[in-house]
Amino acid sequence: MIRFGPAGFQYKDWEGIVYPTPKPRGFDQLAYLAHYFDTIEINSTFYGPARPSTIDSWIRRVEHNPDFRFTAKLHQRFTHQRKATWTQAEVDEVRAGFDPLLDSGKLGAVLLQFPWSFRRTDENREWLNDVVTTFKHYPLVLEVRHSSWNVPAFYEALGERGIGFVNIDQPLFKDSIKPSAVATSHVGYVRVHGRNFKDWFRENAGRDARYDYLYPAHELEPWAERTKELAREPATDDVYVVTNNHYRGKAVANALMLQEMVEGTKPGAPPGLLEEYGEVLAPYADPAEPEDALLTLLRGTPAPAPAPRKSSAAGTSAAKPSAAKPSAAKTAPKLRSQPAAKPSAARPKTRKPAGRSSE
Repeated sequence: MIRFGPAGFQYKDWEGIVYPTPKPRGFDQLAYLAHYFDTIEINSTFYGPARPSTIDSWIRRVEHNPDFRFTAKLHQRFTHQRKATWTQAEVDEVRAGFDPLLDSGKLGAVLLQFPWSFRRTDENREWLNDVVTTFKHYPLVLEVRHSSWNVPAFYEALGERGIGFVNIDQPLFKDSIKPSAVATSHVGYVRVHGRNFKDWFRENAGRDARYDYLYPAHELEPWAERTKELAREPATDDVYVVTNNHYRGKAVANALMLQEMVEGTKPGAPPGLLEEYGEVLAPYADPAEPEDALLTLLRGTPAPAPAPRKSSAAGTSAAKPSAAKPSAAKTAPKLRSQPAAKPSAARPKTRKPAGRSSE
């Protein structure tokens, strides 16, 4: 199954764009987004481990969408703060949050996101090996941003250990890893960050500035084709397509656009989002019926079952059928056929020669 969704959901600057203002009584941001998407990448777990009670709340709030899966970033202590070895207490704190998510069947992947400065050195490979070994019982996906990792032995080692490779779009500078469509486990993963060249490496640039970018359609079309490639891989069961250009809801707009490009069916969109980004978004999404969307605002209130959706791999003759249960919580928007997305330029096939397992 191919799942689309944004990175994160708790943003003040989404109010009036993604989320309605004024908010109805009992409004729930997570339940609302799970009405539109089948995944959300949790980024708060990067800044600190989640409490089990928080995880239990998240699980309850997406029950109306049985297809929904979370992905979650691993705490930065294991990916960015590498001057000292972590403690068992720090590991246990992370597991206390992730285990309930895994046990519930709602965990799609744990994202190990390393920075551009994390290069392929012996020391870093040893650190990575220790992280992977420590959290090996979770479905892991790995994001690296430096091109030194782009060697066949690295992909071969990921495949041997069942770790998914995260295909990313980022501002391309010297030694930045480039766009790809590589699958190394049963989980395929796409993550687009935006192309804000000016602020990506600017000192003192805040998070919002770095991710302030709205993709036009022609920049997303190659990613739609790469997503279809990942879905066709024989060993791939699920593909996650995550938009991280979150500022002012741009990630939500681009996630809906990618969904239409892959599935061929226009999804429903929050009305405020179309008002804000209609020039780019309108050809790819219809306004969701307000009375339908509001049905998921209150916890425990399921939405009515919509008309069956087309397969997430529509337009790809070799795509595998999904084994997931049909969703009971999707809006049934008005559908209009759209021109097929333009095919992307062919990518070089990944070679997989024998490599060292210490990758």
